[in-house]
Amino acid sequence: MIPAPTLETPRLLLRPLELADAPQLQLLFPHWEIVRYLAAQVPWPYPPDGAYRYIHDMALPSIERGETWQWTLRLKSIPNQIIGSIDLRTKENDNRGFWLALPWQRQGLMTEACEAVTDFWFNTLQFPVLRAPKAVANIASCRISEKKL
Repeated sequence: MIPAPTLETPRLLLRPLELADAPQLQLLFPHWEIVRYLAAQVPWPYPPDGAYRYIHDMALPSIERGETWQWTLRLKSIPNQIIGSIDLRTKENDNRGFWLALPWQRQGLMTEACEAVTDFWFNTLQFPVLRAPKAVANIASCRISEKKL
């Protein structure tokens, strides 16, 4: 098992997810503009302890089993502020997922994050294929996948 390292892009720090991230994620994540494009298992309305429960009950156990690698996204200029999340997973047809808080969308930040984790997926973990399904209506996410990363 290879743990998720801290990754860097020109503007971002990608830090491995930890339980202490829950309060910031709880403030940023539960917006319909973000949740509507994610998997059906994300509850809506998002519960007040949703981020803690997700990290504690789902994410960390999956990380410990070697099934996922998860990072929080942070600008290098404000490294204590989480602005989103990205993960890689060993599911057969679903290997990458992400979300970015509303104030930081449409700045190319998620493209940078995707480049870093895609490199980790192929060059460190040595997986031969990466599949990243998405909602058809999520045009911004589709555009990231259309780019040659």
